[in-house]
Amino acid sequence: MTSNQDELVIGLVSISDRASGGVYQDLGIPALRDWLGTALTTPFRLETRLIPDERAQIEATLVELVDTARCHLVLTTGGTGPARRDVTPEATLAVGSKEMPGFGEQMRQISLRFVPTAILSRQLAVIRETPDHAALIMNLPGQPKAIKETLEGLKDAAGVQLVGGIFAAVPYCVDLIGGPYMETDAAVCKAFRPKNALRAAPTTPEEK
Repeated sequence: MTSNQDELVIGLVSISDRASGGVYQDLGIPALRDWLGTALTTPFRLETRLIPDERAQIEATLVELVDTARCHLVLTTGGTGPARRDVTPEATLAVGSKEMPGFGEQMRQISLRFVPTAILSRQLAVIRETPDHAALIMNLPGQPKAIKETLEGLKDAAGVQLVGGIFAAVPYCVDLIGGPYMETDAAVCKAFRPKNALRAAPTTPEEK
């Protein structure tokens, strides 16, 4: 059994006034859960939160997921546009120790393949650090199709990668901040690490 120290914990936060108020069903958390279930081969535990577009509540939720629930990765969906109620990026920056601008840049590059309004997106990523823990927090799009494209990237009909998804860089980033070693199904999203950061697959009792 995986120890608590080594257990991969992922936080999923859907940010929507209407979904959190019961006006319609949230689609963000199920889309994230389904994608992670197909992409990750490393066992993981999820912490999910459905909250309104309130900056103070978003900040408190992100802090709780990292500092108390001890998540290594937190994915948010919703609240990244230019509307007055879209405050997810501001809340994320407020709780972050350092910004990781490459993630937001790549998310917009992927979305621009489909819609010119992708330039209106303010998605970003940060690292939140405490004295004994750290986590990567990433703001993702709100639509399930866009979530999948952003994480996985774009492939042609033959399965050749046209544009890399952002998740390929996530496992190594989590390595660098002291989190568990994450492995992915290469058919969905091949994680990239430098050769000196690769680990051998664990040996089973039958192989010893």
